[in-house]
Amino acid sequence: MTASIKVIGMGDEIHHLLPPYLQMIEDSELLVGGERHLAFFPHYKGEKLVIKGGLKALLAQLQNEQRNVVVLASGDPLFFGIGHYLAQRVDVDIYPYVSSVQLAFAKMKESHQDARVISLHGRSIKGLAQKVDGKKKVALLTDETNSPAAIADYMLSFGMTEYSAFVAENLGGETERCTHMTLEDMTQWQGSSLNVVILKQETEGPSWRFSMEDEAFTQRKPDKGLITKKEIRTLSLGALALREDSTVWDIGTCTGSVAIEAAKLAREGAVFAIEKNEQDLANCYENMKKFRADITAIGGKAPERLEEFPDPDAIFIGGTAGGMEQILDVCCSRLKPGGAIVLNAVTIENLAQALEAFKQRNYETNVTLAQISRSKPILNLTRFEGLNPIYIIKATQKVGEEG
Repeated sequence: MTASIKVIGMGDEIHHLLPPYLQMIEDSELLVGGERHLAFFPHYKGEKLVIKGGLKALLAQLQNEQRNVVVLASGDPLFFGIGHYLAQRVDVDIYPYVSSVQLAFAKMKESHQDARVISLHGRSIKGLAQKVDGKKKVALLTDETNSPAAIADYMLSFGMTEYSAFVAENLGGETERCTHMTLEDMTQWQGSSLNVVILKQETEGPSWRFSMEDEAFTQRKPDKGLITKKEIRTLSLGALALREDSTVWDIGTCTGSVAIEAAKLAREGAVFAIEKNEQDLANCYENMKKFRADITAIGGKAPERLEEFPDPDAIFIGGTAGGMEQILDVCCSRLKPGGAIVLNAVTIENLAQALEAFKQRNYETNVTLAQISRSKPILNLTRFEGLNPIYIIKATQKVGEEG
């Protein structure tokens, strides 16, 4: 057992540290941190250890240390920092400094209790659009790849012009710089890689409501329109029982209507879609921009390319193009425990084939026959016009059959 491990947060200057924190550092025998943090203590008498790469090697050393250790971190170590990782694995004491987000909002002179905080540091920007869309204030932790300029380009690609930006660089240091700017201005940004970006909604953007009208989607339009109709889409998404962090597959996405609404429901998750028709896929891309849903949509005929997707929590199958058996082989073997597959069938032959296929794979099924009619004016009167009946099949793994 180590005698003591203390994780101390600090700002961009050593004078930000409280005297008791400085005394803890002086009394320690091993000082751990990034090169920038360790450079603040050139006369430290103990051993210094630079954090490089992953944290597993550091954790292994700390678990066997007999000396008193101080780990230096930026800002609040429990705010997207090393503190949480260590506290879950070894006995540590945490001594936070003000977080970079707190400092940025202070410089902006804005409250932040209602802000959404998202870390892009070491993470992909994929999916940011649906996380930001509609939020009044968003703080973004950046890195060299996800820089303010890259963020501005990304936001503008989804037409999110209702947001202004505030970039806070080198907070608390001698070279601190804070700048209000438009997203267009931010595309030309150049500055320190140590920065926080705050997005503020200045005007109302386009609103999304669950179960969007069919006409809102760009689509190929024969007589009835090649799209999963609103009512069927609503029932199918309900059957999938998505969580906020669900990973979703949409097979045969066509216009992307199901995938896009799924992305809005699973904002913290990810949606992966495949479509064999190039024109439909182009329409899907256009709808993604329009509805600010950053999903992964690729061209191909399932089950080809499904190996590129991570294991899903939920799968929607809007069409199989004659490859139902092969598609279900993949879907049933990859679905996570507790997940659901929803398959829409138009013909009784496809219904029968799907039920038998799920039965062979030890899946339980529940079928809803949706016979929808919509009102339609006729002169000064109203009549109803029926849509094609759809079989909505929900399949789940039998208890004890997972894996």
